[in-house]
Amino acid sequence: MFLAMNRFAIAPGMEEGFEKIWRERETFLSEVPGFRSFALLKGDTDDQRTLYASHSVWESREAFEAWTRSEHFRRAHAQANAPKGTYLGPPNLELFEQVL
Repeated sequence: MFLAMNRFAIAPGMEEGFEKIWRERETFLSEVPGFRSFALLKGDTDDQRTLYASHSVWESREAFEAWTRSEHFRRAHAQANAPKGTYLGPPNLELFEQVL
């Protein structure tokens, strides 16, 4: 199993719009070999940001990497962007391989 997680810091008051984009966008993930599951997780909120993480599970690192080079990936990431000021910086990508 392989897990890819992007962490996002979202500006206060922009959470609803951020979630709407994720809820309505077409991901094409169900069509990708090796894809297992996806979740968008909402974390802690303070006066500076709300933390989110997109979390996708794959059969292997190879399956994930193949997706990042695919037309499905390009189509999913070419969709509408969030309004200016939503993100407080670029997403932080974290990759994990199952050991147990």
